Amino acid sequence: MTVTDLPSVHECSASGCSYNHDAGCHAGAITIGGTDSACGTFIDLGVEGGLTKSLAMVGACHRSECAHNSDLECSAESIRVGPGADAADCLTYQAAS
Repeated sequence: MTVTDLPSVHECSASGCSYNHDAGCHAGAITIGGTDSACGTFIDLGVEGGLTKSLAMVGACHRSECAHNSDLECSAESIRVGPGADAADCLTYQAAS
């Protein structure tokens, strides 16, 4: 897998995140981790951050038990991020069966 093959962040509804602009993630890449599939890149600040256009990819996923996780890389076509147990969680997370 190369950087261009990484899944995109299709949508982000974590409105309190500095990287969220009009429901699009403007971080270069995000990390999913924690016990509740939290977006590790979430920054709860009033300062705008990130790139000028929405390009975010899933750089790493620490949830090895997710059905979309392959060698700590996300294999989903794209993901959605939004409020869950934390202010910004991977809503595409699915426990492996």
